Amino acid sequence: MDTEDKYLKGRGAQFNPANSFQKNDYVTEHPEGLDVPFIQNSSTEFFFENPKKMINPVDSPDLGLSYSMNPYQGCEHGCIYCYARNTHQYWGYGAGLDFERKIIIKKNAAEVLAQQLEHPKWEVRPIMLAGNTDCYQPIEQKMQLTRRLLEVLLQYRHPVSIITKNALILRDIDILQKLTALDLVHVNISVTTLDEKLRQKLEPRTATAKRRLEVIRQLSEVNIPVNVMVAPIIPGLTDHEMPEIMKQAALSGAGSAAYNIVRLNGAVGGIFRDWINKIYPDRASKVLQQISDCHGGNLNDSTFGRRMTGEGKFAEAIGNLFRLSRQKYFKDTRLRPYRYDLFCGRNGKQLTLF
Repeated sequence: MDTEDKYLKGRGAQFNPANSFQKNDYVTEHPEGLDVPFIQNSSTEFFFENPKKMINPVDSPDLGLSYSMNPYQGCEHGCIYCYARNTHQYWGYGAGLDFERKIIIKKNAAEVLAQQLEHPKWEVRPIMLAGNTDCYQPIEQKMQLTRRLLEVLLQYRHPVSIITKNALILRDIDILQKLTALDLVHVNISVTTLDEKLRQKLEPRTATAKRRLEVIRQLSEVNIPVNVMVAPIIPGLTDHEMPEIMKQAALSGAGSAAYNIVRLNGAVGGIFRDWINKIYPDRASKVLQQISDCHGGNLNDSTFGRRMTGEGKFAEAIGNLFRLSRQKYFKDTRLRPYRYDLFCGRNGKQLTLF
């Protein structure tokens, strides 16, 4: 690859775009009067935060969940397409390299979660852990915030849905089994590509696809309900892999499957455009065009009801391929529904919806 010398190995984003919420940027001053981007330490940094709340209501009608919860902001995985990159700007950082190397740790997460569940008007609905950044990213090995959150949810008998692409979830299989016995957990394993060379550049610090399929197998063997997320589908890059991903996930024991088409919202559009022109210059134009064709001529469409699955001929073809694959590999399987009647609220007293 003639652009290899320009590529930052081990990172998804290849630069740090200006924060749209900040008026000024740091630059390096030269005697000649030329300004170039300020060169910062490329190592990962960690910052601690004490939030006042952990659970956030989800008002998106096409997500099917009521709450989300994220113990970390920013994500070491570095997935180039991640829609959550934009949220890092609210913290004063960039959506590019900063998102991957400046990680905010909510160290009092478990305590705050318990406080919110103790509220007398709390309404029991599944909590997505984590709907923004991966709750099992590498720093979790040390901090164990996700494990502590699961312990709280088990204590209160509260339903939870987990999404991850990291094999670290196997560390908590003991808690997941206890939640499963009460029908309180669904696990979603994201598999974007089976091409290891592509994964290394697309999602540089994630588990390999082979390892993720092994995670599905190990969780399924102990009856933990697993859904495979074939997501995001990137037209012209990964869409052809959908049937094989679903086949391998089904063979590994997954009970259901879902998908969405990539949407490059906000600063992610420029980050992805820069990435694909460096990594796959020969097909960058085709990929960007097909993504745009799925979103009404734009790289992103935020309209509820179509933002996940897109519109147009390419989106329709992807949707048909998914439905055919689901019929073939997941015809007679589905995840067990959650139970809501086991919730223990204030003073450990069991509540009911009735």
